[in-house]
Amino acid sequence: MDRRASRFKRICVFCGSSNGKKTLYRNVALDLGKEMVKRKIDLVYGGGSVGLMGQIAHTVHDGGGHVIGVIPKALMPQEISGHTVGELRAVSDMHERKAEMARQADAFIALPGGYGTLEELLEMITWVQLGIHDKPVGLLNVDGYYNSLLALFDKAVEEGFLKLSARNILLSAPTARELLEKFEEYEPTHERIVARGSWEVDMHGEMRAMENLGFNAAVNC
Repeated sequence: MDRRASRFKRICVFCGSSNGKKTLYRNVALDLGKEMVKRKIDLVYGGGSVGLMGQIAHTVHDGGGHVIGVIPKALMPQEISGHTVGELRAVSDMHERKAEMARQADAFIALPGGYGTLEELLEMITWVQLGIHDKPVGLLNVDGYYNSLLALFDKAVEEGFLKLSARNILLSAPTARELLEKFEEYEPTHERIVARGSWEVDMHGEMRAMENLGFNAAVNC
């Protein structure tokens, strides 16, 4: 694919501050970083220099991409070790972190991670469902890491807690290339719980008015 062909200027990547037990987790972070560089997609991420966060940040930066890290001040001693790359933005708390990452990004990808990764992923999915934004959200499901989570979502559809259209908000693929190709083809088809453009939230909370968060596409219903 031509590097200039991507729809996206920046993608936010949620991932762990550890590397995990398998080498393939580090490899998939490297692969995603290389695919983003090929497509001239810059990185927004959690700002850490360790674990998978550090892997993808260095890969994109070393490939000539711009890197924006967003990290709460309280987490800097735990998640920053040694040399950081790119632009680091320190924020006051986790809510501000997510809001800033969302404002900067055109799409969202989750690599393998723990509670923090899952919480960020699920919030971005929920924002799509609520009509706050229409940006693609995807799982890089390497080695079936997220199979159980995807099965849980399927169970929610089966039991009537989730509409199929809402289940289809979340994209997934086993490789970075496949997931980014799905992103390029993504067109939202879900039913929005609230009309876009009607959202206003406090500037110190998770979100501000959608225009201020960069969700410009969410203004026109």
